[in-house]
Amino acid sequence: MVVSQVLLWAAVIVQALLIAALARQIGVLHERIAPAGALTLPQSAKVGEAATTMTLTTTSGAQIAIGGKRDGRSQLLFFASPDCPVCKSLLPVVRSAARAEQGWLDIVIAGDGAAPAYAQLARAHGIDDMPMVLSEALGRAFGVSKLPYAVLLDELGKVASTGLVNSREHLESLFVAKEHGVASIQEFLAKRNGEA
Repeated sequence: MVVSQVLLWAAVIVQALLIAALARQIGVLHERIAPAGALTLPQSAKVGEAATTMTLTTTSGAQIAIGGKRDGRSQLLFFASPDCPVCKSLLPVVRSAARAEQGWLDIVIAGDGAAPAYAQLARAHGIDDMPMVLSEALGRAFGVSKLPYAVLLDELGKVASTGLVNSREHLESLFVAKEHGVASIQEFLAKRNGEA
C-alpha cells in the first residue's frame, strides 16, 4: 500500500513537471508567432499619400466628406457587400470598434451595389446609425478589389493604413499600424526585428 502511494505521488509530480514544461514551450511559441495584420494588396492610394477628397451622399441623403483635414479625427472606410458572408460577420466588429474608438474615429460603410440591399444589411446588423455611401468611384480611388477591405485615413486626410480585413485582429491591426506610423503590422515587426 505504501509503495503504491509513493508511485502515484511520483507519477503526479512527473506529470506536473511535464505540464509546466509544456506551458513554458507554449509561451515561447506565442512570443515567436507574429500577429497577423490586415493583408495589404496593391492599390492606387499609397500609405502616406493624401487621399482623393470626395463629397458623397449617404444612403440617408446626407452629404459626407471623404478625406481632407478632419479636426483631429481619423476616418475608417469599411468596404462591404450584402452578398459577402465575411463582410456580414465583421459588421458587429465594426459596430463595436465605432463605439470603442468614438473619441478619435469616424467609420463609414462603403459599397457600390443596390441601395435596398444595403439598407437591409444595415437594419439586420444594427448599423443604421453609421453613414453608408454607395460609390463605385470611391472603391476605384482606393483600389478596392476584394472584400471586406478597409482604409484608415488620418486626421490630415492621408492614407494611414489599408488592407483586406477578415477578422477583428486584422481590423485592429490598422489602428496599431497608424499608432506606430507604419503601413502595416508586418512593416512594424520587420523594423522592430531589424533593431533587435
